Formats: sequence, C-alpha cells, structure tokens
Amino acid sequence: MEISKIEVNNYRLLKDFSIDMEDKLSLIIGKNNTGKTSILSILSKFLKEAKPNFRYDDFNIDFKGKLEELIKEEVEEETYGFQGVRLRIFISYTKKDNLKNISQVMMDLDPENNTVVLDFTYQLDYSALLKLKSDYAEFEQKEVQKKSEKEEKNEPYQVRSITDFLKKFHALYFKVGKYSLLFDRDSEKVITKDFIDLNEDNFKVQDLINFQYISAKRGVTNTESNRTLSGQTSRIYNRSAPNEDQLKKIEEFQDKLSQTDVDLSEIYKDLFSSILEKIKLFGGLRAEESEIDIISSLQHRELLEGNTTVVYKHDDTNQLPESYNGLGYLNLISMIFEIEILVEEFKRKQDERPSDINLLFIEEPEAHTHPQMQYVFIKNIKKLLGTGIEKEIDGNKKTWPLQYVISTHSSHIVADSDFDDIKYLKKENNNIIAKNLKSLKIIYEDSNHYQFLKQYLTISRAEIFFADKAVLIEGDTERILVPTLMRKIDLEQKLQFAKANQKDTNLPLLSQNISIIEVGAYSQIFKNFIEFLGIKSLILTDIDSIKSEDSEKSKPNTTACTVVEGSGTSNSAINYYFKNWSWDKIKSASIEDRTLTYGKASLLVSYQLEEKGYHARSFEDAFIHINKKFINENIENFRGIKNRPDFKDKGNNAYVLADKCIAKKTHFALDIIYHSNKKFSNWSIPHYIKEGLLWLKTE
Repeated sequence: MEISKIEVNNYRLLKDFSIDMEDKLSLIIGKNNTGKTSILSILSKFLKEAKPNFRYDDFNIDFKGKLEELIKEEVEEETYGFQGVRLRIFISYTKKDNLKNISQVMMDLDPENNTVVLDFTYQLDYSALLKLKSDYAEFEQKEVQKKSEKEEKNEPYQVRSITDFLKKFHALYFKVGKYSLLFDRDSEKVITKDFIDLNEDNFKVQDLINFQYISAKRGVTNTESNRTLSGQTSRIYNRSAPNEDQLKKIEEFQDKLSQTDVDLSEIYKDLFSSILEKIKLFGGLRAEESEIDIISSLQHRELLEGNTTVVYKHDDTNQLPESYNGLGYLNLISMIFEIEILVEEFKRKQDERPSDINLLFIEEPEAHTHPQMQYVFIKNIKKLLGTGIEKEIDGNKKTWPLQYVISTHSSHIVADSDFDDIKYLKKENNNIIAKNLKSLKIIYEDSNHYQFLKQYLTISRAEIFFADKAVLIEGDTERILVPTLMRKIDLEQKLQFAKANQKDTNLPLLSQNISIIEVGAYSQIFKNFIEFLGIKSLILTDIDSIKSEDSEKSKPNTTACTVVEGSGTSNSAINYYFKNWSWDKIKSASIEDRTLTYGKASLLVSYQLEEKGYHARSFEDAFIHINKKFINENIENFRGIKNRPDFKDKGNNAYVLADKCIAKKTHFALDIIYHSNKKFSNWSIPHYIKEGLLWLKTE
C-alpha cells in the first residue's frame, strides 16, 4: 500500500498542483521559492495537526482575488463550486495488503479499482459565503461611518479594506473537512458527489497514514551550551521498545543508580552543610519546617534524560564535546538521530500496529554540509530507510513499507541520485508545476540520447536544474572565458547606463542564476531537456565551415576551410536546428531567425557572423581578427601562441593565424584573462558572443 499521487489546490504557490510519488524515495528538487516547503506544510496541517490552523496568507494569490470577487458579486449556488484549500491523497493498494483500515474508506468494491482518494479541505461553502457577504457589508458600512466621523474632526483615518477583514475573520467562515471520494477507474477522475465524511465516521486517518517530518529549521548549533545530540540520545531511548537483553541491562543500571544515590546523599550532607544551616535561621511555625536535605535522586529521574553526553573521538586519547564539531557533522549526525527517533514513532505504541502507510519528509538535508557529505547522505539514505518499519507483533517480526520524500536544492545530492526518483518543481505565474524526470524517456525518441542525458546530468552538470538560464558551450575554452566575458559586459553596461543617466532594468549577468554547461558537439540532445525545464538558454558554438572535394574513391570528402570558401557546416547543432537553411542563410541569419521557442523555453543559437569585413570560422580567429593589437602588445608573454613572427606578417588573416599560431586553446584563453586590465577594456568580445550574452541578460 502506498501513496501514488498528491494534489494540492489554492495553498500558497500550489494553485493547481499535482505530484506523483515513488514507492520509496521521491526526491523533490527546484530553485528557492518553488513550493518545496509548502508541500511539507500542507501535509503537516492535515495529517498531524488536530485542528489545522490556516492564515489568510496561506491562500494562493489568485484565490485571494477570486474570494474578494465572490464577496462583491452575486453568485448562484448552482455555479458556486468548491472554494478553498484542498489536499488530495491518492492511495494504491493490492490484494496482498492488510485492508482492515482502508476498507472503511473504500467507495468502490470493484476488485479492479485499487485506488482510494482521501480529500482534506479548508472550505468556504455557499451558506458561509452568504454570511461572509452580509458581515462584510456591515463591516464596510461601519468603516465608511468611522471615516466620516474622523473627517468631521479633521482627523486622518485609513479605511480598512476587504483584505484586512479577511485576514482577521476568514477562520469564522471556512471549515475543515475530511472525506473519502470515489475514484472512477475508467475516466481516471475523482467523483466529488460520492463521498464518505470521515469526521462523522470518526475515522482515524493516522491508522492509515502516519506522517512525520524533519524540518530544514533544525536547532543544531555548535555553541558550547548546545546539547542537541545528547538530548536526542534520550529521545531515542524513550521511544525504543527494549528487548530482553536491554531490560537486563536497564535493571543493572537502576541498581547502580540506587547505590550511587546512597553514596552521593552522604557526600551532599557535608557539601551543602553551610547553606542548610543558614536556611534554618529563617525558621517557621515549627523548627523542622525550615529543615531541608539535599539528596541524590538519579534513580528517580528519566533514564538518560540529561545524564548522557555525546562526544566525538579526536584521537585514541582525546574525546571532545559535541559542540566542538563542525555544523555540517552536527547536522548530519542530528538528522540520523532524528530519523531513528521518527522510525520509532512510526512503530507506534507497544500494543499498536504501525500505520498501513508511513511517510517521512526530510527537508533540505544539505544544510551546513559540504558537497562530499551531501554525496554520503544521499548514497546511504536508501540503505538506512530501505528496510522499512520493523516491529514484532504477536511474537512475529513484521515489516511495513516506508515512503520518504527528500526536498533539496543541492546539485550534489541530485548528481548522486537515481534519475527516476526525481521530481522537478518549476514556478509558472502563481502556480507550481511538478514534472517527473523519468517522463523524459517518453519525450526522447532516441534511447541513446536519453541515456546520454541521464548519465551526463547526474554525473556532471546537475546544477542546471536550479538555474533560471543556461549557456551551453562546446568545451574548455568557453568554460574558462565565459564568466570573464560576462564580467566585461556587466562593466560596459554599467558605464553605458551611467553615461546615459538611465537605470538598467535587468540584473547584471553575474548576478543572475545562469548555469554554464559544457555539452561538446551534443547541444541538440539538450533541446528536449531545455523545453522540459522551460528556461531561457544560449548555445555558443562555431560555424565550422567546410568545403567539398573529390576523394580518390570519387566520393565527396569535406575539409575545414574559411567561411568564404565554404559550402556548408560540419557543426551538428547548426545542422540540427537549421537543417532546411541554405549556406547563405546560415551565414547571414539575424538574431530573430536564430531564436527558437519550445514551450516555455526560448533558445538562441549563436555562432560567428561577419564582423568588420571578416567572417571567422571559430572563436580563436574571431578573437584574433578584432584584437590583433592586444595580442601583439603581449605576444611575447602569450604561452598559448607559437610561431610568433607570423603575427607580424600582414598577409596572414585571422584564420591562418588561428590555425598556425595557437599552441593550445586553453592556454590562449588563460592568456586573454591574464593580460587583461582591471576593467577588461583592452580587448573586445566577438560580436556573436556579446550579442548572445546581451540577449540572455534580458528577462
């Protein structure tokens, strides 16, 4: 038995939200403010809080607007519909499951229909709306009257708005509901007119679903007074059900404590004798009233409560307090302790069975931890939780499954996770969309392309999942230079806007969340993925001109050449995106022609175009053509250049120089940065790159 899907309506950014759940781990990823915490919050409200408490600001922005319209306008009951916050949990079960609890909420006895839908609502029904409209009309009238009275006294008064009214009083009109709804297997839709009211039936949802979570706001600090781990050891003990061996050890422990109490009480008489005598001086009705003793009571205290200290081993002879450890280790160890505590919570009381579904939510485990620790966490979490909930019932050891959700914006955790576990959250207007990464397999017709993408993203470049924009580059030269090119453009734009006494409405490139991804000659494979993410992306590539020649076997043979001599391109990205273009069209295409739209994503393919009377074939000859002066001034110190005298020969164009004089492309790129002045103003950016980056900069 498992939760297969969760739907949320009108809660914060989760306006019309749906997310599929995996049978074990569901890894929820996305940038900040994409609803990860909201999922945890609404699950906690309906599954853990006895009386869910909603604030007005928990409503989705669009729903707030609709609510105000409903109050101001006439609405017929027949067209009213559901108004409020909703959480729907879809549960799938099999014949092998224990159906004792879920049978109480089944709406369909068809053995082929194995889905139950639980519906949790914070709802404004029609009769409550009418009362709300009436009360607000009265409130509004009073506000107008107050304003009039204040104006007569020449006193200012700000009339409270409908928003002020709803913030203060909305809870008087909304009510919490808990239902089981019919799921129609044929249409795969929920039928709301058929339901069981779980409040009326006194159904205990926790018998079916036990929800626990570890919040990102963990009270772990490495101050000397902090004893988080020490406290957790006591909680682990108190929640654990001791076996026979442990019971014997506990009895021995208690015997030791009893004897220690006797010994310590005698010591306390001497240790505190002075203060005890002073207390006697204050007297009372009878002499003995002011006499006190200080005795040891270890045996009467909660076992381990305040009696344990977690230390960590520094070496064979030194143990240091927990507060001496780094926050990363403290956070990691604390999470493991907390997981152990919650696993015991899932087991429930000694005489209770665990719930049929056990759901654990771990929010942002990466807090305070460096990348290597994040890898370690995600590698081992499945091993830690994969065994499920084990408990002895009637002398037999049984296991209940455990579903767990991890939310993160750590590319390091994503990089070491299974592709099929990942759920990608993206914000669109006032709503969050959840996408399964495994659905990409359907989108990619070529299975090799899908496999390449899957391996590449989880090994090398998972940060693109958390980016607002992306630059897809070919290799090391661009990887080295693009951040510097962005910096140079930012400086130039700042100066340009300052001179014009204008304000730049776009953030500087280096202040934007832009991911730079090396894709080699495979940028076309990323087209479907860019569409899936829905982000603005720039492909920086080379025009790679070629010409056809006859080989000895009388078959066409292509060789690299200048753009002027060329008849086509060997660049796979250009040939993919613009396969129907002529060579002349490719050479002269405008930025509008090269900007493509795929769903919510926009993509610009940027390559060399004619600049200052010359059409370069690659980055190197494009840069050399417009920066010969800069290179010649520093040529003796350029480690990436060979055949230096060739630069003095005016007969050599940039294509020849790039071919004969570049010793190593990466060294040449580093030379450019090394010999730049502070403002990077002693050289120019090739037009095709500058044009592309300025396009990327805009919203």
